[in-house]
Amino acid sequence: MDRDGVERLLAEAGVDGRRLRHALTLLCDGQWWSLAGLVRETATSRRTVEALLRELRLERSGDTFRVAPGDTPAYQDLLSMAPPPADPVAHLLPHYPHVLERLTELVAGAPKARHTLDHVSATPETALRRALLLGARFWLPGAKLLCVGDHDLTSLAVKLVHPEADVTVVDVDERILAYIDEQGLGVRTRWADLRLGLPGSAREHDLAFTDPPYTPEGIGLFTARALEGLKDDGRVLVAYGASERTPMLAFKVQQAFSELNLAYEAIYPDFNRYFGAEAIGSAADLYLLRPTSKTRPAVNARLGRQATAIYTQGPQSVESAPAAFPAPDLAGFEPDLLVGDWPKELPQPRVRLSTWLAKPYAAVAERVAVALPPGLEAALPRVLLATRAARVRVWGDNLPPLPESLSVVYESRRSGGALDAVRRPQPAGAADAVLRRILDNGHAKLANTWREALIAAARDQGTSLTKNEARTLIRQSAPWSDDLTPLEAPLHRLAELPAAVSATVTALTATTP
Repeated sequence: MDRDGVERLLAEAGVDGRRLRHALTLLCDGQWWSLAGLVRETATSRRTVEALLRELRLERSGDTFRVAPGDTPAYQDLLSMAPPPADPVAHLLPHYPHVLERLTELVAGAPKARHTLDHVSATPETALRRALLLGARFWLPGAKLLCVGDHDLTSLAVKLVHPEADVTVVDVDERILAYIDEQGLGVRTRWADLRLGLPGSAREHDLAFTDPPYTPEGIGLFTARALEGLKDDGRVLVAYGASERTPMLAFKVQQAFSELNLAYEAIYPDFNRYFGAEAIGSAADLYLLRPTSKTRPAVNARLGRQATAIYTQGPQSVESAPAAFPAPDLAGFEPDLLVGDWPKELPQPRVRLSTWLAKPYAAVAERVAVALPPGLEAALPRVLLATRAARVRVWGDNLPPLPESLSVVYESRRSGGALDAVRRPQPAGAADAVLRRILDNGHAKLANTWREALIAAARDQGTSLTKNEARTLIRQSAPWSDDLTPLEAPLHRLAELPAAVSATVTALTATTP
């Protein structure tokens, strides 16, 4: 036992010594603690906790430890309970044990974290407290909430506590979108790589929540997209944490907020707790921010200089050197249009990948060449849905297989590091014709195209179908289809689309006179 070492640490910590005193108090209270549990409970970085543990004589039980009861009197004058600052929703938690139980099951069953997307799971209690804070601070009946990324399942917590709220999730992780839809709680899901854009149907929300990659680039992008999805009088809540040892990181993130001309309404210290992220104390603050009249121009400027490196790990980490795109051999292909970043010496007209996905290309292009940089491979199906070109060749590393639902549009084959997609002739069958028409209009609202295609199919059968009758058939077969486009649809929805379309075409004989 080295009391001198503990006193030295406390003296070095100065006014921040309360964190260490809190950890010491917990170690002396007779409970057994794991390192991860002690870090999370005290919201103190792993390095700081480990420094304290090195100065203590501990007794151990498996992976847990404590100060031996006989040694605790030596530290009594150093102890200090340090509960979190006033928790605005602590008084509400006891009223929602059933929700916490359900969220615990949901978090346990959720898809595993992907380190390349900087996933770290928030605790079920954190998801519940986020939902309670939103309801305590704002009037949620009829309100529209946008979750910009939702590995933490905050959307499900909000729907469990406030089922009357209208909640939409945008995420690049197809597994998360499918898992959220599986729960049947009425959350809308949209696919989006935020580096490429925000879905058109994810606009005009009252509130937005995001727990983004903890880099200034990631914070700036996710917050800007959240603001892009808000009404002018909305609010955005952002989770962000930094170690008590690295205040400069917090400063850089707050600079990103300042560049967006946001007003601070509140900062709730250590509000969010995580399974992992021990370098930052398994905790993050919660920022409540309000846009000003100067925010929207700042958002547009921020998004205009967006880079693809936003994460802390993987090929798109901010510390990774950007790989130069190797000029492919275009001999024998001769594209009319280049999409993405290409060598400047190529003479063809070109368009940004984000623009390609955001709106239909105005000119006719029969042959299109697309460059997909590392980390953006998930955009492949959407890149193909964004055009009616007869042939598209896509270059990229680790390109995923095309969804089966796109086989009605394209015949594809691999050639080296490229994928060739050749447009098929129009199909003969009624169901395939309706599906093809939907997928040929990637930027249009899926339900609208479907409705018009059904009406045309009925006409071809010598009968008539009203718009309301077509809408009813579509909603019965695919209630999720309102307001989204094929480009925004998660892959699991595109996979459901052929069967849903077939069901509506089959139902024509029962609906039409």
